[in-house]
Amino acid sequence: MRHLQIESLIAVLIGVGSVMAADRQGVVSQEFLYTDPPTPSCHASTIAETPDGLVAAWFGGTYEKHPDVGIWLAHRGSDGWSKPIEVANGVQYVEPDGKVVRHPCWNPVLHQSEGPLLLFFKCGPSPDTWWGMLTESADHGKTWSLPRRLPEGIAGPVKNKPVRLEDGTLLCPTSSEDNQWRVHFELTIDNGRTWTRVPAIHDGKTIGAIQPSVLFHADGTLQAVGRSRQGKVFTTTSTDQGRHWSDVTLLDLPNPNSGTDAVTLKDGRHLLVYNHTPKGRSPLNVAVSTDGKAWQAAAVLESEPGEYSYPAVIQTRDGKVHVTYTWKRKLLRHVVLSPEQFTPQPIVEGKWPDVAK
Repeated sequence: MRHLQIESLIAVLIGVGSVMAADRQGVVSQEFLYTDPPTPSCHASTIAETPDGLVAAWFGGTYEKHPDVGIWLAHRGSDGWSKPIEVANGVQYVEPDGKVVRHPCWNPVLHQSEGPLLLFFKCGPSPDTWWGMLTESADHGKTWSLPRRLPEGIAGPVKNKPVRLEDGTLLCPTSSEDNQWRVHFELTIDNGRTWTRVPAIHDGKTIGAIQPSVLFHADGTLQAVGRSRQGKVFTTTSTDQGRHWSDVTLLDLPNPNSGTDAVTLKDGRHLLVYNHTPKGRSPLNVAVSTDGKAWQAAAVLESEPGEYSYPAVIQTRDGKVHVTYTWKRKLLRHVVLSPEQFTPQPIVEGKWPDVAK
């Protein structure tokens, strides 16, 4: 009750009339990760399930691109989310004079491996100049190793979670922004110590695309979907476990040049969290599909004016779906969904059906 009272108070103070969980299809619960922001701004959350519970991370600081932006993290316990702590920053020691330089951090991505919990993030002045970093935790995110820089040309997963392939390889969906917006993939068989880079799968000129998520199909095909500059969600497929990919094309789902995330559910359906609008970052929607091509409306997470963006989504061992996302760049929201409670409705000619609100 205390958490709901705090959340309601924040909604009034910040000027948002949030839709309560009970009014929305398939939504079990919702909460903020914190109510006392540790930084003026936050963005790009990630979430993972560990043997010790949920862990979430994000970047926060004065504002995006400010040198003081670091990677923050919180744990979900029986009494809610822990107080956020900063676990990584962009401090660089420049040799030989020992000068200290601090760069902003970007886009953390958590992954629970069979061993340590992995935390990938980016560091650098801007997305077209940043580089990949990796730190590990052997105690479910309580303490972390000294972050190390990934090999030259390896960014790690750029926004969305990596996936484990049948042979144990970790497939990291990534992209670059230094020479057009282009999707590529990176593979590691040893949790980030050695890497293979799949070159960009398109030139980025006809379709500028970044930040893919990977889906699994029953026949072994992999599908990647994500953000594009062309006003729609992009898609591409692979029939050889991510080594080669089809031409990048567009789905009949709007995308306002904003991040998405997706996951293949235990029942075989695919779930996509995205802004179903050609511009702006509200509403924030959930769609489901059986084939990755035709999508149906499942739920609306946010519909009020404002920015609700950059979702991260996972399905936990109990079958529940967990989504975290940016809430007006001030807070981060965590929503729990029950997929079996969805009653999906067709999306006709790109229009979200009223009944699915």
